[in-house]
Amino acid sequence: MNFSNLQIKNILITASLLTLFAVSGAALVGVTFIQTEDDIKHNEKLTLLRKLNNIIPAESYDNDLLADTIIIKPCTLLSTKEESLAYRARKNSQNVAVVFSSIAANGYNGSIHLLVGINENGNLSGVRVVKHRETPGLGDAVDISHSNWILGFNDKSLSNPDDQGWKVKRDGGIFDQFTGATITPRAVVNAVHNALLYFEKNQDMLFSLNADKTASEIKADTKANNKANSEAENSKQP
Repeated sequence: MNFSNLQIKNILITASLLTLFAVSGAALVGVTFIQTEDDIKHNEKLTLLRKLNNIIPAESYDNDLLADTIIIKPCTLLSTKEESLAYRARKNSQNVAVVFSSIAANGYNGSIHLLVGINENGNLSGVRVVKHRETPGLGDAVDISHSNWILGFNDKSLSNPDDQGWKVKRDGGIFDQFTGATITPRAVVNAVHNALLYFEKNQDMLFSLNADKTASEIKADTKANNKANSEAENSKQP
């Protein structure tokens, strides 16, 4: 088949335009992906900070909670199988509280993931369930979005109540169980108690300064978290 010069020219122009559109489209997708990824990371930090501020009130500390962290290695007492972060709150360079993960591995429908906040004096500042698969209308009452049961841990410690008290009432303790659902609150009570035991054994480590983190790294972390910090101060959720 023979093509005229005009036809060849039109084919080349069309091919060039298609190539240009393809390159432009790929570049646009790439830019959008980068922007979306940054937005996702920012929103994740904002959500985390809100959760932390529900456990440790923002007015009680003046450091960057998201930057002042330390790694906790997998721990049998906390039922964690992977490394996790502890978030340290300080005011005027004095220790205020720490928040870290604890898992109730024996929930009714599987593991119940918790964030446990403990004040420097060993009293609980708060507990929140962050992930679970408990039965709707029964075990899901451990989630603050369904009931205030979790608030019953506020200000409790290893001595308040004593060891016997760290059980649900059916087992001789002080914590309420749910009608038709004892396994779930029993698991959470045990996990929170274990978190207090872990804190008692590791308090110095939990509040220790990060020797392996340079001042420039901490400054960079703080800069990255500033936007989330400012937004979270004006928007709190239960």
